[in-house]
Amino acid sequence: MAYEPQADYGTPARDGAPVTLTIDGRAVTVPAGTSVMRAAAEIGGAIPKLCATDNVEAFGSCRMCLVEIEGARGLPASCTTPVAAGMVVKTQTPRLEKIRRGVMELYISDHPLDCLTCSANNDCELQDTAAQVGLRDVRYGYAGENHLGQAPDLSNPYFAFDASKCIVCSRCVRACEEVQGTFALTIEGRGFDSAVSAGAAADDFLSSECVSCGACVQACPTAALNEKSVAEIGKPERAVVTTCAYCGVGCTFRAEMRGDQLVRMVPWKDGKANRGHSCVKGRFAWGYANHADRITRPMIREAITQPWREVSWDEAISFTANRLKAIKAQYGARALGGITSSRCTNEEAFLVQKLVRGGFGSNNVDTCARVCHSPTGYGLKTTFGTSAGTQDFDSVEDSDVILIIGANPTDGHPVFASRMKKRLRQGAKLIVIDPRRIDMVRSPHIEAAHHLALQPGTNVAVLTAMAHVIATEGLADEAFVRERCDWDEYQDWARFVSDARHSPEALEPVTRVPAGELRAAARLFATGGNGAIYYGLGVTEHSQGSSTVMAIANLAMATGNVGRRGVGVNPLRGQNNVQGSCDMGSFPHELSGYRHISDADTRALFEAEWGVPLDAEPGLRIPNMLDAAVDGSFRAIYIQGEDILQSDPNTHHVAAGLAAMDCVIVHDLFLNETANYAHVFLPGSTFLEKTGTFTNAERRIQMVRRVMDPANGYEDWQVTQLLARAMDLDWDYADAGEIMDEIARLTPSFAGVSHARLDAEGSLQWPVNEAHPDGSPIMHVDGFVRGRGKFVVTEYIPTDERTGPRYPLLLTTGRILSQYNVGAQTRRTANSVWHAEDVLEIHPTDAENRGLSTGDWVRLASRAGETTLRALVTDRVAPGVVYTTFHHPDTQANVVTTENSDWATNCPEYKVTAVQVTPSNGPTAWQRDYEAQAQQARRIEAAE
Repeated sequence: MAYEPQADYGTPARDGAPVTLTIDGRAVTVPAGTSVMRAAAEIGGAIPKLCATDNVEAFGSCRMCLVEIEGARGLPASCTTPVAAGMVVKTQTPRLEKIRRGVMELYISDHPLDCLTCSANNDCELQDTAAQVGLRDVRYGYAGENHLGQAPDLSNPYFAFDASKCIVCSRCVRACEEVQGTFALTIEGRGFDSAVSAGAAADDFLSSECVSCGACVQACPTAALNEKSVAEIGKPERAVVTTCAYCGVGCTFRAEMRGDQLVRMVPWKDGKANRGHSCVKGRFAWGYANHADRITRPMIREAITQPWREVSWDEAISFTANRLKAIKAQYGARALGGITSSRCTNEEAFLVQKLVRGGFGSNNVDTCARVCHSPTGYGLKTTFGTSAGTQDFDSVEDSDVILIIGANPTDGHPVFASRMKKRLRQGAKLIVIDPRRIDMVRSPHIEAAHHLALQPGTNVAVLTAMAHVIATEGLADEAFVRERCDWDEYQDWARFVSDARHSPEALEPVTRVPAGELRAAARLFATGGNGAIYYGLGVTEHSQGSSTVMAIANLAMATGNVGRRGVGVNPLRGQNNVQGSCDMGSFPHELSGYRHISDADTRALFEAEWGVPLDAEPGLRIPNMLDAAVDGSFRAIYIQGEDILQSDPNTHHVAAGLAAMDCVIVHDLFLNETANYAHVFLPGSTFLEKTGTFTNAERRIQMVRRVMDPANGYEDWQVTQLLARAMDLDWDYADAGEIMDEIARLTPSFAGVSHARLDAEGSLQWPVNEAHPDGSPIMHVDGFVRGRGKFVVTEYIPTDERTGPRYPLLLTTGRILSQYNVGAQTRRTANSVWHAEDVLEIHPTDAENRGLSTGDWVRLASRAGETTLRALVTDRVAPGVVYTTFHHPDTQANVVTTENSDWATNCPEYKVTAVQVTPSNGPTAWQRDYEAQAQQARRIEAAE
């Protein structure tokens, strides 16, 4: 679409009874509480404004929006004046015009008039408003001498702050407070000396508490805060609405273009997941799409010891298909497999699993979604009947008690965390269950009522102890349980949790959570009103991950916190399409819609559509494929958009499995760590270069729209189709919309989904079918999908991973705000200024015992392997616990994680590894050898 700014109604929308008034002779009806300014905008009026914008509350400081109201004294500000029935308003009169021009003169007198050379020229609200009020000359001299000598703050890699162009409207300050919730900005000084400050006197935007979400830049009406990309490229001339390809929040953005260059990503106000907000990754970290490391031509090699050779697409596809056919002929269909990506679209994931099942002839398909969230699928399907979260993100606005367990929303899901923080500032209470003191425990203007700093691996014990309090103190919602759940199963569960051995006091030595604190948290959750539970990988990536998910579901059902706004069980999905890749049938035992491959009727449906017979036996999961490769029975793998050598546990075992295969096909953007062992590299396309859909953590299906042509010539689904055709399959999809049509025919929860409908409606939350034609923002409203909710007894079984004299500490892992997953994208952007390397957080007591200080090299060793990285001494972690991230391949944190996994789903136990930490002089021999091998494996022959 042609470039037009998003509509700005000046003040937020309200939801009240209808009120009718007259503005400039026209009647308008709006909800009670609506401002006069917004009411005028609703009928196409344009009251001048500078300090007002509709993503923050009215401020009333600029005095540009004054109006005349019949019977009212003076000239009230339209942004702060609510409508009233029968009100008669005039927005344009000679008196108002004179006052507005006078006010604008004062603003301009303190503003440099360099419009022709300003990066915001023709994209500046101050400029537009001056024209709107008819200002043609300024009677006062330039009062901006106080700005002379002030150099712009260029410290932030993505935007600049020029104080000389600031009109002190406070929009940036209010956006930082109300939208982001960081409170990093303030106004210092008075009168003409007033200025925006990013913290203490010595702070700039980079060193301050600013998290670079971009809310201040978006709010700024001038060029005081402006993207550096706009200054470099120029004003955008067209825009395409698309969906972010980072975390599971699923923010909607306007990709604003100039020619074929992306100028900026601006959060879309109508995006139902983000409501016009963004984080540093989605807003700014898109430069990887044009990074010099990106591979855009196919490459092949006979052996991984040889350099890569660039070839045509035809040669690459022919080479790949011939190898796969030969392996299949010699070793059978079950010697081949594939991995779908949680970063690619639903359509692309669907085609990869279809290729494996229908073309390779086996069910050996898996996805990183199983490696992170498969216990969610198992646990929620068992208890509730469906493998997904229960709420939409808007639901948090009605929560009274928020329980966060094993998740770090401010780093992993920052846009939703901002909405959480807003609700907490309004009075909701917070319980955090996490071995580490995450930012949600305590940050500006919020503090958790309870932080249960449990011993890693004891989630089930903590939740059982909370259930003990609820059951023994009569705090359960028995009316809800009798109506909605199996009463006999509930009684069995209640007897189990009521046993004295499950009391907080009895379990305190196991969990390390003070019994009194745990009891208080349980009482608050049971009695505090609407209780919502949000959890992440700190729940699922354990040997008892499935048990923990079911324990969470038990707690929600026992307290009646399912089936309405403000409550529910909500997994925060890590990557952008974790939910979608699961929905699309990426597990070896399930087809799309979570139907088991052994079900004859389901298989018959797919066989009729695809025209091929399907194997009834579940296939191999990733670790089983690697085991079979080492044993010699698994020979080839197609990996789309995943880097299993860096992201999967026990790096040594992953490397051994890959090295044993005859054909490893990597389909990705960069020569990642897995590609060190590949024979074929098929260049992928970024989310900016493709059309399809992502499904976020709230089951919201949203369009991804192609912004620019793929640098490699093909969208990822087209590459998979090329390979399928070479494998003698008669695929003939004209576009991604046809793939979604097939998904809808085969998948009951997607039955009513199409690209045309998503284009018209913006998004849909599955299930979308005859029973739920408009989608399902909240699940289990009238009853559970499975019928009656199922209580499951969840016995606490300690992990096999134990500390001891050789490995006395417990390592747990997580993410950081500025980086994403294995860092393949974010490490190739300026985000690395905030997190240039992975570090090991260690408690001061443990550091002192080992003679360690912040910045020291340390050796991190486990029973599986060892690596080195630098230490960060902090009390964020408890004594006996260490923590690191896994964004940088030179650290390879997963070289120390073990192969322990969840009992039900094989999800790896990343979060509990017994380790020892000792001083080191630098990288280990393994790290040096690995780096040498990687450099050798990434050689590319010079083109002839």
